[in-house]
Amino acid sequence: MGTLLSEARPPANSLASMGIDVAGSTFGIHTETTSYVFGLTGEGLLRHLHWGGRIELCDVIVEPLWELSTNDLIQDVTPQEYPGHGRFRYNEHCLAIMFSDGGRELDLRYAGHDLGAALVVHLRDDRGVRVDLHYEVLESIDVIRRWVVVYADVPVSVQAVASAQFHIPYRDLDLRNVAGRWGAEFQEIVQPVTSKVVLESRRGISNHHHNPYAVLSRQATETSGQVWGMALAFSGNTKTVVEQTQYGQTLVQLGINDADLAIALNAGDSFTAPAVVATYTPHGFDALSQNLHDYGRSLMEPTPRPVLYNSWEATNFAVTCDAQIALAHRAAQIGAELFVVDDGWFGRRNPEPTGGITDGLGDWWVDPAKFPDGLTPLIDEVHQLGMTFGIWVEPEMVNPGSDLYAAHPDWIYHEQGREPDTARGQYVLNLTLAPVQEFITQMLDDLLAENVIGYVKWDANRPMSQVGAGRDVWYRHVQALYDIVREVKRRHPGVLFEACASGGGRIDFGALNVFDDFWTSDNTDALDRLDIHRGYSLVYPPQAMRAWVTDVPNFLSQRSIALTFRFHSAMTGSLGIGCDLTAMSDEDLRASAKHVQQYEQLRPLMQRWHRLENPSSNDYRLIQYSSPAGAVLFVFLPASRLGHTSTTVRLRGLEPTGRYRFELDWQTHVARGDYLMNRGVRVWLQGDYASTVIRFDRVDDEGAV
Repeated sequence: MGTLLSEARPPANSLASMGIDVAGSTFGIHTETTSYVFGLTGEGLLRHLHWGGRIELCDVIVEPLWELSTNDLIQDVTPQEYPGHGRFRYNEHCLAIMFSDGGRELDLRYAGHDLGAALVVHLRDDRGVRVDLHYEVLESIDVIRRWVVVYADVPVSVQAVASAQFHIPYRDLDLRNVAGRWGAEFQEIVQPVTSKVVLESRRGISNHHHNPYAVLSRQATETSGQVWGMALAFSGNTKTVVEQTQYGQTLVQLGINDADLAIALNAGDSFTAPAVVATYTPHGFDALSQNLHDYGRSLMEPTPRPVLYNSWEATNFAVTCDAQIALAHRAAQIGAELFVVDDGWFGRRNPEPTGGITDGLGDWWVDPAKFPDGLTPLIDEVHQLGMTFGIWVEPEMVNPGSDLYAAHPDWIYHEQGREPDTARGQYVLNLTLAPVQEFITQMLDDLLAENVIGYVKWDANRPMSQVGAGRDVWYRHVQALYDIVREVKRRHPGVLFEACASGGGRIDFGALNVFDDFWTSDNTDALDRLDIHRGYSLVYPPQAMRAWVTDVPNFLSQRSIALTFRFHSAMTGSLGIGCDLTAMSDEDLRASAKHVQQYEQLRPLMQRWHRLENPSSNDYRLIQYSSPAGAVLFVFLPASRLGHTSTTVRLRGLEPTGRYRFELDWQTHVARGDYLMNRGVRVWLQGDYASTVIRFDRVDDEGAV
């Protein structure tokens, strides 16, 4: 039968702080509805015991584990919290170290713990490596945060370091993530986990192709079934491993990608891995999304994001002061609260064929041919029209023909003896260099000090390559990015920063911790965006999801979609407009103004996002927001089909005994929340690209049901 894995009994202490307690050899991390529990074994290993519904540590039964055979030894059979590389560990390891003599074996054992605002469990390897496992419960948010800190007492090279490992006590789970590419980001994928699945980025950004999270479920729907979700807060190269083990469980590991990774630590150095946010619910995907959205909103400024107008699709690179002022007048006319000048205001950034994307990046001076008196006349006009002024930058990039590159050709990522890579006609600046960090920080500081700017759209339009010999560059670039944005925001409080990476290439909780908005995709087709928004909404808060109304036919899909449908689609996120307003008819301008006004009135009710089921045979798309004051329902019908029918919409997130007033079929109704959630209301749209918005106001003190 093999060796029995015994349970250690260190000195008992029973403490509680911020939802964390320790009883004997058992550790518990508790949210309002869930518990995460692990314990210490006689061999000094940390063994995962439970992640699910709330339990008390005094009730925990620690069943013994045995080595099953000489091919299934105890280090692999034990579901360890944070296993190191080596010995009899053949499933995924969390940490791989190379010592100065070339040795790579790790034997991490328990070395104590501290309990305060967070639980810190200390692991130690006798050769001079220490690891602290951090566990934190966020007050009033039903999630836990985990991260690790690696300490070196001797010189080492970190070859792989995960932020956390999780064990789910089921096999045959379904994995949800997203797949896609530029213009088709956040396409939801669902796949059964039967062996091992790896989702990763190796491009230097958190990716158009996958996203750094894993959602596992067991016979779940939007409103029922067990769901576990884990998301990594990092915007660079990431790796998510989901493995159905041989021992009846599913292992999940998230962290920075170990591909092309080596982090040198001298004696006395430490490395802090990015955090993982994790949540569990027995109530389906809707409840999981609410937990993660709550976490995302906790990172954000609480004020609503302003209705944005962006000039890119109206002018492209043909930016001039007079043309921007004309657009600003139209933007104010329809009710925009923020006017953003996109690419083309700086350097030698002229329209094609003489310019375009191949020149100007790095030369962040205002083009005097386009703005003879600088940006001030435009900014003053925007402010007089009652709007905030915003501007586009791409600070991580430089064009080969720029003055900056001529002065500092050594500031880019490149391989010695190789021709530097260009993509989109540009190089990537080496943000790990202190002079580059200082240049970008000072450039932005000067731009914001010399001009009254309230919004910065930070773009990044190509992946990293040729990073040179330093295999820690992939990580340090992202940390430098975070540091620069934080420092500029410290110097200029109140300025909002939008994260854009050639569309939705940099959307994750790490980015949301420093940026204020996400540009979700360059694809602004209103129908495509409904699919993109759905995939995005599983994990990330819609309040940070920028969505635009743009001209038709759409440049990417070539579809011509009704203006109302386009507005309603964009209103499900943080509303923006990118049309050429100077070419818009008076009728469409008036309609646009009404839609913007409606959105501004609905915005206070748009707090919690729900993906509603459609029981109709017709392809209705149903999105709902709820709040204590009411709800907003968006209904879309892309195309009528043979046998056209209505749909019955059952709302969510309402107070069952509360009463709600709404208009439907040209009549005013009042109904209780339990009626609207259990019976629902019939909605019948006709035609192609049809849509409607229904507002539900809570009116408990008015009338009788």
